[in-house]
Amino acid sequence: MPRFAFKIEYNGRPFSGWQRQTDHPSVQGAFESALARLDQTAPLVSAAGRTDAGVHAFGQVAHADMASDWDPFRLSEALNFHLKPAPIAVIGCAKVADDWHARFSAIERNYIYRLINRRAPLVHEAGLAWRVQRPLDLAAMRDGAAYLIGTHDFTTFRSTNCQAKSPLKTLDQITITEAANRCGPEITIAVRARSFLHNQVRSIVGTLEQVGSGNRMPVDVKAALESRDRAACGPVAPPDGLYLSRVRYDPEIFS
Repeated sequence: MPRFAFKIEYNGRPFSGWQRQTDHPSVQGAFESALARLDQTAPLVSAAGRTDAGVHAFGQVAHADMASDWDPFRLSEALNFHLKPAPIAVIGCAKVADDWHARFSAIERNYIYRLINRRAPLVHEAGLAWRVQRPLDLAAMRDGAAYLIGTHDFTTFRSTNCQAKSPLKTLDQITITEAANRCGPEITIAVRARSFLHNQVRSIVGTLEQVGSGNRMPVDVKAALESRDRAACGPVAPPDGLYLSRVRYDPEIFS
């Protein structure tokens, strides 16, 4: 059975997350339902990462084994037709080797988190970014983030429900930038690593927001990390602003 990889974009607001569930709508469930319209074997989908409820994606990657040898462009077009009206789109499709795996073949994952700094409630960006009312000191946030780069025990920034065998992870990069947005100043926190723990990015963002607002000092991030204590973490940032932006492979499979 030929294996196909899909690059997927979605708005996570209507879904309970990526993972298929029996009693709640999920991105995986909607995607597999669309695949079943094209293939009576009802292919199952494996993804590069399981995003939580309300989390979005620009570049989720998944794979499935199909009964027929489709042209990738025609397959993506057919899937987009059957995915309507769900806020999910296939933006890339490629035939891959039988042993290629969306999760285990990935060499890097990139997330971005969007904050909009304004007092008024969000209207057009509601559910798509975190509204932070207090002014944020980006220099302090960058100083705090610097303590997290490298290989560490990230127990402090790990959900109590995380199923990973080890809290050791390597963060390769955290960048914090600000740009004008029609809705107000937008701060983007971009994080890059091979893999992440459950809620790790949102836990880091929530702690850095406290640094930016003056409730913590940058060095407090170091103390929280070294404590290996979940109670030392700041409030977990809401899912609204989190996006799985890219999954990288070697070689790249999407042109």
